Amino acid sequence: MKTNRTDYVSFQHVKKTYDGKTLVVKDFNLDIAPGEFVTMLGPSGSGKTTCLMMLAGFETATHGEIFIDGTPVNHLAPHKREIGMVFQNYALFPHMTIAENLAFPLKVRNMSTREIAERVENILSMVELSHVANRYPKQLSGGQQQRVALARALVFEPKLVLMDEPLGALDKQLRETMQMEIKHLHEKLGITILYVTHDQDEALTMSDRIAVFNDGEVQQLAPPNELYESPSNAFVAQFIGENNQIVGQVQSLEEQYCQVAVGSYQVQAKSVQVVNERALTTLSIRPEKIVINPQGSELQNRFVGRVNEMIYHGDHFRLIIEVSGFASLVVKVPNDSGQGLAVRVGEQVEIGWRKQDCHALDYQEQNFQEQNSSEPSRNADRDGAREEEAL
Repeated sequence: MKTNRTDYVSFQHVKKTYDGKTLVVKDFNLDIAPGEFVTMLGPSGSGKTTCLMMLAGFETATHGEIFIDGTPVNHLAPHKREIGMVFQNYALFPHMTIAENLAFPLKVRNMSTREIAERVENILSMVELSHVANRYPKQLSGGQQQRVALARALVFEPKLVLMDEPLGALDKQLRETMQMEIKHLHEKLGITILYVTHDQDEALTMSDRIAVFNDGEVQQLAPPNELYESPSNAFVAQFIGENNQIVGQVQSLEEQYCQVAVGSYQVQAKSVQVVNERALTTLSIRPEKIVINPQGSELQNRFVGRVNEMIYHGDHFRLIIEVSGFASLVVKVPNDSGQGLAVRVGEQVEIGWRKQDCHALDYQEQNFQEQNSSEPSRNADRDGAREEEAL
């Protein structure tokens, strides 16, 4: 059986339960085009890793069908799916040299000695590690080990590579460097990548599209800029980037905008998930969209507040401004002059923002809190076993 789809990977109405009662994945649908980089992003226990493991063959879907290149794979063994896998803990064989680690997946595919040597040499050159071919994993840094793990996933030239939190063990600077290396390798090789992370910055930096997960469901699937600029609900707005959320009551609706009462104030906002007049809504406004001491009349929302806190972040200042009876708002002001801001803690300032930068979303009584994981815990030994099975 094959599908008529042009997508390389397709999840169709996939569900997963471990106890027969609670669904950790609820009616998951996702199509990934050939050569696309898609990231599944969400808090622990949201179902993203379970979806990845069902695609890899380490978990079985309770309901629905998964296709790779038009062929159903629900009952296909992991090693027959021809998928490259990269885990957080690297899962390298400690008793093998780097060259031997890279040769292993080629040997199990019965390639000739000459072809194995050529491919290992080429992939080591690609990840700039030719000089460590005869070393053992313990003799390499964390960043080098992760590059070897990435090289091993690519050495047999799979069309699909799955990555499960591959950079989670690295420090911030090295993680950012590896993000760009993976992104450039993806662009160079044209492979299809499905990536799992809970790091929003990582997802925004690397992905063509991002699927935001929560409680076993995809909340929004969109390119990074769309997720950030036009969140579809309050969860996505809070999970992607820093965000001010304010609860108010809808007073009126007019075309694509609405007027919302927050205490004694009226706020104009873009209607995204507004049920009707008098309904409660969560207003979302990004800190960098708020202007300090605005000039001109292009800002429809204007308020006076008190500067409670000001923190220097190098390229910007982070201010906490309290509007009486309203909220404490986070405001980011670029440090474009390098000479600081002309405001001080305790001073009154005017702030404002455009109505199109403020989104009226679904009502949430409490801000997002990361959930306890409902997915089974995984350790280094299990990752290693799965890596070997996939190879």
